[in-house]
Amino acid sequence: MSRSLFAATLLTLALAACQGQAPSTPEAGAPAAEAVEGEQDRAFAAVAARFLDEGLALSPVAATQVGDHRFDAMLDDLGAGARARAADWTRGMLAELDAIDASALSRENQVDALILRNQLEGTLWDLEEMQSWAWDPQVYSGLAGGAIYGLMAREFAPLPDRLRAAAARMEKIPTLLAQARENLDPARVPKTHAETVARQNRGILTLVDTFILPNADALEGADRERLDAAVAALRPAVEEHQAWLDGTLVPNATGEFRIGAERYDRKLRFSLNSSLSRQEIRQRAEAELARVRDEMYDVAREVLAGRDGAPPTPERPDEAQRQAAIEAAMELANEDRPGRDEVVDFAKHTLDVATDFVRSHDIVTVPDDPVKIILMPEFQRGFAVAYCDSPGPLDKGLDTYYAISPIPDGWSEAQVTSFLREYNRRMIHVLTIHEAMPGHYLEGAHSAQHPSTLRAALRSGPFAEGWAVYTERVVADAGYLDGDPLFRLMQLKFYARSVANAIIDQGIHVDGWTKDQAMDLMVRQTFQQQSEAEGKWIRAQLSSTQLATYFVGAQEHFDMRRAVEEKEGAGFDMKRYHDAVLATGAPPVRFARQLLLGEAIR
Repeated sequence: MSRSLFAATLLTLALAACQGQAPSTPEAGAPAAEAVEGEQDRAFAAVAARFLDEGLALSPVAATQVGDHRFDAMLDDLGAGARARAADWTRGMLAELDAIDASALSRENQVDALILRNQLEGTLWDLEEMQSWAWDPQVYSGLAGGAIYGLMAREFAPLPDRLRAAAARMEKIPTLLAQARENLDPARVPKTHAETVARQNRGILTLVDTFILPNADALEGADRERLDAAVAALRPAVEEHQAWLDGTLVPNATGEFRIGAERYDRKLRFSLNSSLSRQEIRQRAEAELARVRDEMYDVAREVLAGRDGAPPTPERPDEAQRQAAIEAAMELANEDRPGRDEVVDFAKHTLDVATDFVRSHDIVTVPDDPVKIILMPEFQRGFAVAYCDSPGPLDKGLDTYYAISPIPDGWSEAQVTSFLREYNRRMIHVLTIHEAMPGHYLEGAHSAQHPSTLRAALRSGPFAEGWAVYTERVVADAGYLDGDPLFRLMQLKFYARSVANAIIDQGIHVDGWTKDQAMDLMVRQTFQQQSEAEGKWIRAQLSSTQLATYFVGAQEHFDMRRAVEEKEGAGFDMKRYHDAVLATGAPPVRFARQLLLGEAIR
């Protein structure tokens, strides 16, 4: 998954951080890719600039992540008064947007106006109806950890400047944690959410020990005294919050993590901004899963041909024969796995291999922006195995991080083996394609070149996640690893996971699936290891609709490519097409398609 996509999420949640009128900055960002022409375009440019200016002022943590560093010394305010002001501000922004004649806008501005409307309506819905601030403690832990990590992980400014900003934010984190204790109603907080945040909370101090203290000597005099005082005050504040988490929230968390059909459908609309309904997503996912299992069986027949002791592989298998053959073929890949301490080094190797392959096969233009593999920071662990963390669109020339969660020290040998069977050598190749090359890293580098700052700040999750899934198939089709059938099998398994994600997301939050139902889909039908499935079960409780972004975005990318291929016929060029898609700046895929095909923007 792409960590930078959380900037838009933080912005949504932390528009509750309204602190009054923000300073005006004309350089907040051009609203569109083409020259602004006409009265309505000028009016929209003003609305877009105001949204970026004031909206990012309301969420300093998101602003830092986007690359707007005016508010690096500030921290989001989630108090009751701030939420009320934020709701009024959001309604005012919607009223200004309503006053613009969208039909008179340029095509690029029509897209940005629809993206902005979706963001504003989603923000208001979350503030007043979904009320994440009242039941999801991840809102607060994400802001507290991100407040420090966003300042210190990249060298966007001299170290002393970033340390001074970090000191100012650390001074405010105790207030944020106190707001969490005031706002969160244990009767509404799901148990899994409470337990996860209780495990993550001390990761704030790990960030201090990792990023702040080793660099503290860069400050002197009053600045150093302020930093030391901020750290000294933060430690007991985190421990006080830990005591509340352990003693009050976790024991009394009785909320329902399933959000139900009505709220799911509303959230799906805001999160995906897709033309596909929940029912269409489910129908397509179930049909696609059946197709992928058939394709996996065909590959398994190739892998097992002539092997001693292999199960039978008839042309027309029954369900038990299909299952046995795929499992037997997968076992060959599962046994070729790195050692416990070799995962990160092997991931670096796969990044080199994938980069050379994409360049040599002219799949898409590869920029020179740097990418590094790192261990996932502790406060971000427990949600995903890996993510790509691209620099903010306003930060140029900084590193992109391909972060991998290390194997926990407390895991048993059985847990470690299960994990490494899931992330065997060929699967790590697939993961690198998805997260880095030509997936999230490359997409983020291209999208950052689009001149619409608004579009960059509100980058579409389904576009980014869908692109990453889409490229897995593209690279496999191009003959990656010399057409190794076991790599193809792992690529199909990884894709089947994304299909299963969409089904599980609905199954749990709408249909009331039990853990056994979810585990059957993951372990038996899509061949995931027990440890991976256990983690996904937790992740599905911690989030809703996000798991659908992979499948929905990929389906829309596949649909868009077929439409362009049909239009261009023999003149279709894959690299030119991919460059053109990424040049749209990561809007929801339906808008990218409308821009490329000259369709009406809607």
